[in-house]
Amino acid sequence: MADLDPQTRIELEAAAFRGLVAHLQKRTDVQNIDLMNLAGFCRNCLSKWLAAAAKERGVAFSDDDAREAVYGMPYSEWKAKHQSPASAEQQRLFEESKPLHADISGHNAR
Repeated sequence: MADLDPQTRIELEAAAFRGLVAHLQKRTDVQNIDLMNLAGFCRNCLSKWLAAAAKERGVAFSDDDAREAVYGMPYSEWKAKHQSPASAEQQRLFEESKPLHADISGHNAR
């Protein structure tokens, strides 16, 4: 990536982000808490990063707009259709892995 011109790099990164979002929109069976437990980020993190990037650039893009862009529908609709209650084991793993979860700037939240 270091050899690419900045615009090409941005375009490739944007395409990869769009691919990740499309994949997560298809995989509604994968719960956010499982993503957090395994990878330290989830759909909500992606939407927060998107909203933060817009804010840094002075672009009007609300948290709700960002969530809808990531989820492919209003967040409340996605939750009603696809989110199941977290099990005790999922909650335990979530608490154990909290120090490894990404914050909205993309750095470890420690």
